[in-house]
Amino acid sequence: MSPWLHRDRSAPHPQEGHPHEAVYLEGRAQRLSIFIGETDQFHHRPLYAEIVARAHRLGMAGATVIRGLEGFGASHHVHTTRILSLSEDLPLVVLIVDTPESIARFLPHLDEMISEGLVVIDDVDVVQYVGRPAARPGPRP
Repeated sequence: MSPWLHRDRSAPHPQEGHPHEAVYLEGRAQRLSIFIGETDQFHHRPLYAEIVARAHRLGMAGATVIRGLEGFGASHHVHTTRILSLSEDLPLVVLIVDTPESIARFLPHLDEMISEGLVVIDDVDVVQYVGRPAARPGPRP
């Protein structure tokens, strides 16, 4: 087992009966950033929702969708929340942090789902994954 990943098989999952084991990351990991548009679809479903659902089904550590206020991509068309040029296709970023192996297993799913967008993988250091019980603070020196 990698020194920076611990899968606690005895810890109960927050949702009773949930099929995935708890995952605690600490140390070296990878961040997968997926830049897409809010109106992007996959089989008549929002693309961001399908990405999160697949990450969940595959037991990844977690996924977060962040809605951008303004941005542009390859088309160079600026999408913004400013009232004079309000866009219905704001930029979204789906962030997933997990092991390099899990990220690599997820990439073929993105190839299938994404027709236009940007995918970036960064090496990161995970300081704390809040899925684990927080340590109780002791007296300060």
